[in-house]
Amino acid sequence: QVQLEESGGGVVPAGGSLTLSCAVTGTIFSINATAWYYQPPGKQRELVAAIANDGSADYADAVKGRFTISRDNAKNTVYLRMKSLKPEDTAVYYCNAGMGLVVEGDFFYFGKGYWGKGTLVTVSS
Repeated sequence: QVQLEESGGGVVPAGGSLTLSCAVTGTIFSINATAWYYQPPGKQRELVAAIANDGSADYADAVKGRFTISRDNAKNTVYLRMKSLKPEDTAVYYCNAGMGLVVEGDFFYFGKGYWGKGTLVTVSS
């Protein structure tokens, strides 16, 4: 089993920045990648960014250039640095653990059923 715990959510004005953290514990040899998803109010959960243990990463088009995913393997922690936040970024952000694969330079993420409880980010206009 893999346990994930998010932190760092809060209220931030539009244009501001925020960094989320995801602590990963448990049977981590069963995964090689971690991802952030977000679920805006009334909408489905969507993939925001994913990163493999080797640092390979990919982002949703909506956040490219604004969000940066990174990891500290020594601390088993994954971060999501968010800047230039927009009101439409308001959502509950979830951490997910799974597998990442690079094929011909493209990174693919396959999530498993390991989720954190989420952390709420509210961007005020």
